[in-house]
Amino acid sequence: MRPDTPAENVDHAAEAARLERTAGLYPEDAEALLLQAAAHLELSGDRPAATTLYDRLLSPSAGLENPHLVRALKASNLWEYGHEAEARAIIEGVRTASPRDPAPWVIVAEALESHDELEQAQETFTEGVRLLLTDVPEPPYATHPLLFGRHRVRRMLGAGHDEWDALADTVHTSPVSLDELHDPKRLWSLGSDNPAELRAEISRLQAELGTYRAALSRPFPVAVLHWPATELAELTAAYPTLATEYPSHEEHLATIEASLRELASSGTPNLGIVTGTVPSYEAFAASEGASPADPTLLPQYATTLAARGRAVEWPPQGGVCWCGSGQTYGGCHGAQAS
Repeated sequence: MRPDTPAENVDHAAEAARLERTAGLYPEDAEALLLQAAAHLELSGDRPAATTLYDRLLSPSAGLENPHLVRALKASNLWEYGHEAEARAIIEGVRTASPRDPAPWVIVAEALESHDELEQAQETFTEGVRLLLTDVPEPPYATHPLLFGRHRVRRMLGAGHDEWDALADTVHTSPVSLDELHDPKRLWSLGSDNPAELRAEISRLQAELGTYRAALSRPFPVAVLHWPATELAELTAAYPTLATEYPSHEEHLATIEASLRELASSGTPNLGIVTGTVPSYEAFAASEGASPADPTLLPQYATTLAARGRAVEWPPQGGVCWCGSGQTYGGCHGAQAS
């Protein structure tokens, strides 16, 4: 169930409760699951309950992977139901912390933008862009909303194009240009009596919706299942029928890289890798009422791990190789690209 599903089509409060129960069953995935639950609570209109979930995540015992993201979401939510001063303080704290993840920057900048703080929104977008994209040869997909948001706000402010706006234009793939999508005069065309103007605006809205839908797919990547050497040995020893799927660990790693490259060459976006463990896999099989020895269960397990926020992006953006060797990706499996 997508948290962006319209309220008339889903009981958001019930979905939030389901996700909270699931977080209790999978504590290692609690952060991703509770963030989804909080999104449903916001959509249901129960913003105080969403704040309670954010506070729960931010408790000292939570051990978050991305506390800046949670703080940014909490600030955005607080501002929506009248707690402006607290929201502003949190936003300033996020900016001061200078997170290396683009998502917190986008969230706090859009919160400022939605409350007509356009100058502050532009400054926040710009801070994030400079921090994350200076001397970066190609902007990672996750940073595109930073570039697009900055372009949008500057368009509303009437600012001229600069080098970052030009970069936003180059990574934008919609048939309708960013200048058209972000044109402040578009609002006037919605009240026009001219059929040609209305058709043009419908085309722009359809293009914008297509881009938005593509962005929504990013948290749920097309994921390939990876087993560390010790886990794979335990898996095939416990379930010998799976040995045909995994003749050796080296072949398993080579197959992962080859599969991902084939998917990428075919144009499949949003690729990722999820790492399995035998206890987690056995628990998943039990929840499905299936045998862990059934090889058809493996792709379902991978999809479930991805939906629970366990996927890491492929290819890695400047980090160590996904295989666990400790080497850089370019010096390990990434070297195969050349």
